[in-house]
Amino acid sequence: MATTIEVNKQSVKQLLETGKNSKFVIPEYQRPYAWTDEQIQTLFDDLVEYTENNNESTYFLGTIVSYENDNNEQEIIDGQQRITSLFLLLRALYSKLESMIETPESKNFKAQIESALWEQDELTAAVDFEKTLISSKVMGDDGNEVFSQILITGITIKDAKDNYSQNYNQLVSLIEEYATSQPELLYWFIRNVLNKAILLPITADSQDTALTIFSTLNDRGLALSDADIFKAKIYNNLDKGGKVEFIKTWQQLDEDAGDANESIQRLFYYYMFYLRAVENDRNTTTPGVRKYYSKNNFERLYQNDVLEQLSIILNLWIVINNRVEIDDEEWSKNIEINQALDSLTSYPNEFWKYPVVIYYLKYYKNDNFEVEFLAFLKKLFAVLAARYIVTPTINAVKRGILNLNAEIINSTKPKFDFNNIDEKELKDKIKNAHRNTVRMILKSLAYQHQDELLPESWEIEHILPQKWQSTYFTDSSDQDIKELVEHIGNKIPFEKKLNIIASNGYFQQKQKSYEQSKVQILQNLSESNDKWGLDEIRERDIRISDELFNLLIDWGLNSGEVYSSSGLLVDIPNERKNDYDNFLKMFKKEDSDENRKMFLDM
Repeated sequence: MATTIEVNKQSVKQLLETGKNSKFVIPEYQRPYAWTDEQIQTLFDDLVEYTENNNESTYFLGTIVSYENDNNEQEIIDGQQRITSLFLLLRALYSKLESMIETPESKNFKAQIESALWEQDELTAAVDFEKTLISSKVMGDDGNEVFSQILITGITIKDAKDNYSQNYNQLVSLIEEYATSQPELLYWFIRNVLNKAILLPITADSQDTALTIFSTLNDRGLALSDADIFKAKIYNNLDKGGKVEFIKTWQQLDEDAGDANESIQRLFYYYMFYLRAVENDRNTTTPGVRKYYSKNNFERLYQNDVLEQLSIILNLWIVINNRVEIDDEEWSKNIEINQALDSLTSYPNEFWKYPVVIYYLKYYKNDNFEVEFLAFLKKLFAVLAARYIVTPTINAVKRGILNLNAEIINSTKPKFDFNNIDEKELKDKIKNAHRNTVRMILKSLAYQHQDELLPESWEIEHILPQKWQSTYFTDSSDQDIKELVEHIGNKIPFEKKLNIIASNGYFQQKQKSYEQSKVQILQNLSESNDKWGLDEIRERDIRISDELFNLLIDWGLNSGEVYSSSGLLVDIPNERKNDYDNFLKMFKKEDSDENRKMFLDM
């Protein structure tokens, strides 16, 4: 069904009056009211300037994106900070008018503001000051009630520190100052706020449409995330006691995730792959996070252990991203595991993350987890790294990863359903490795020579500098030199700080800096060489290719990786598997039932 939106330019008074038919509500998933005194001052100053310029054109305040929810409320998706501040401004103006001697002007504007702030009797227009046309339900925000009481009473609690109270008090002071300094303009100011300040309300037919519009329009700040929606759904599904505990847990999880350079949004994403694996979902099409969790009325979100599962997943990323050990997680102290995980972080896309998360979440409590996790990580690295070196595309591993995810649920030693790699091709391509694979290769090699993680901030050092002098290599063409400079044999990890000092000097000039490095293979290279030229690059090309190849074989490359019917319906006979591998490689195709049928029909 086609989506619809309604756009209708309205004055502040016109828009707020629509709250009589459909009350404004700031939903649970919105972030708390956050405008500061600076933003309030800017809004007020702009409106004053507009008034004093005696400008008869309209003054544009921005857009408001909303949709009508199931409770016949205008649920604000975008513009909650602006509309909240306008309600506070009108309440402050009303308080000022109440304190003044009644005049036809004050009476008129009081009536206009009443119509914009409170419910009224349809016949008598009597105002019910207890019933405002807006409410805030922002989860965990104690200011919701404060906001309501300010609109009802026009009074704030003494020394209140919340944004609602502070901004309202600031508006009261600004209005008082303006009324004193420019009394003849006060009514014009109120008239302009109500009738000349223009908003552009965009009303959508659904929450999804409203969120899409917001994401399209809003390039300032953060759009509402799927996690914000999930937070509200879970919160509304809990009893009162559960809600209090949930708020505390969510806020702590949000803070911890931020400290690990992750987000709750990402944790939900990782958890989706775990749930898909449990459900044996091997589909290579990845659903959107909200679409996935919204199935069956969000039932997946209402499981009692959702936040606990997210927290466990976060532990993995705390170890990876923050390089710290976690109490009661012995595996986090294992340097080989940490090195394997660090090597995987340089894999050129995110496909490695999903099986790692699934394996960890499924088996982290096992007695033999540390040993089995390390073996799994090594094989995963070998399988993924080799394939990307040979075929640097996502499609080289996509189906295999989705199958692997599901296989992990069944065994600590899951079946790796990938086609074999041509070993000669792999060794050749290591030498001139794709730029996206260089950090991954260098990390894995470096870790075979040191018992600690590489420094956090390191760069790829060109041992023979990228800017060379042709006079140094009279027997070689510039093109040949240029190609060799970019070979893996000429590259090595080097701390960024030391690399800046070494600059673009030749080997002998950089050796002192190399000797200060904490990268053991760089120290070894410096100690074992007194010069560095084209022959040394060629020799190291071969050495690295052999070393990495042997490492990947030791870690499980091409061991037991056969085509099974796992997740697929069409089997390839054993005697034709090599031919099928060549077929996929030649035509750059992904393993699938369709391509298997095509091959068998040839």
